[in-house]
Amino acid sequence: MDLARGYYLEFGRPMLEKNFPQYVSRIACGFAGEGSDAFGFDDRLSRDHDFGPGFCLWLTDEDAEKIGPALQEAYQGLPETFQGIGRKTDEGMASGRTGVIRISDFYAKYTGMPQGPSTLSQWLLVPEQFLATATNGCVFADPLGVFMKIRERLLAFYPEDVRIKKLSCNCHKMGQAGQYNYPRLLQRGDFVAAMLALSEFTEAAMKAVYMLNKRYAPYYKWTFRGLADLPKRREIAPLLSRLCKDPCREENVQVIEMICIAIREELMEQKLTKTKSDFLCDQSFSLIAEIKDPAIAGLPLTVG
Repeated sequence: MDLARGYYLEFGRPMLEKNFPQYVSRIACGFAGEGSDAFGFDDRLSRDHDFGPGFCLWLTDEDAEKIGPALQEAYQGLPETFQGIGRKTDEGMASGRTGVIRISDFYAKYTGMPQGPSTLSQWLLVPEQFLATATNGCVFADPLGVFMKIRERLLAFYPEDVRIKKLSCNCHKMGQAGQYNYPRLLQRGDFVAAMLALSEFTEAAMKAVYMLNKRYAPYYKWTFRGLADLPKRREIAPLLSRLCKDPCREENVQVIEMICIAIREELMEQKLTKTKSDFLCDQSFSLIAEIKDPAIAGLPLTVG
């Protein structure tokens, strides 16, 4: 992010002021979207591809029609290196991640809607990882405020009924896969199915932690890495590490219970449930009872 900001300040901003002075007050600039670098998750290993200085120039549809091609050409003409590092590539799977992007296209790409979701059903349908991608990174400038208006609404997180529904779904998966099925599968010696149950439990547990922190879970590869940035229930991450080091040992049954207790405690702290049961399937039903919208409450337990 520092590389992107520095490249913008040293080369991007002067280019805009020189070539597009009448539009400087209308162009949003920053770095957000796809890629581990936009999340701040890049390490030395991940710098072998799609890494380098670059930034986004977000335009309204009206401005894109007027200056889009010329602005993209000017962006492409910026220096190929910055601080000794080659500029981000714009080809293959990494194409379209930097340079000129319509604001409507950016949000439609990740939410399916140019302005982002508005109804409860729309919010429920957008995958968390796409909302995480739409709201990551940093905006360096947005004098017009159009890009940030949508971004801030998305950053405010899911409507509460949707958040509770997703928590209910995750609790149901944790109880069913981790507390009920996993120990039974170990007893049977069905270790392949036990690993599948543990995987289902682990994913649901991580997503529950994100929901309790009111943060969107990123792409699965980075979901565990992102737990380190969340303030609530930090004790769960090391417990998940213990689980996955040896996925078929008896000790995991107790570790699963410790994780479920921590989730139940946080649900109670946030006054989302009155049920003291540590079996999270019970918590799932308790959460459903807190949902005000009957259409959301009436959806199957596994929807979320």
